[in-house]
Amino acid sequence: MKIGFQELLVVFIVALVVVGPDKLPYYAKKFGQAMAQFKKYTAEATKEIRENVVEPLQEAQRPLREAMEPFDEISREVKGSVNEVKASFSDIGKPVKNGSSKSKEMSENTAEVLQNEASESAYSPENPESGILSPEGESPNPEEPCQA
Repeated sequence: MKIGFQELLVVFIVALVVVGPDKLPYYAKKFGQAMAQFKKYTAEATKEIRENVVEPLQEAQRPLREAMEPFDEISREVKGSVNEVKASFSDIGKPVKNGSSKSKEMSENTAEVLQNEASESAYSPENPESGILSPEGESPNPEEPCQA
């Protein structure tokens, strides 16, 4: 609450009329002392409230905040992953511009990844545990029974 110059002038004129010009300095001094005491008491009350209420609550909250930090970090990571998946799904079905070198690079990289995955998962004599069935439905490893 701010008091402007006009309000202050009105209060001064009313005080001058009610109290009189000879007693106005005495009452102004008393009013100033009362305001100083009020300020002092409010500062002390604020200090006691801070020491007895606020600081103990902050100390009690500190272990809870520390315990919640891993959950907050996991939440941020999950939200980031979800946003990445949403972004990748939003691109599905959109036409790819043929003139773009970036799309060519992406399609070449995708083809390479798919080719690498196919070659890694294919049955090879060096890796009989790959689990790929032969076209006849038999297990590639003759010692293992077929699980089809």
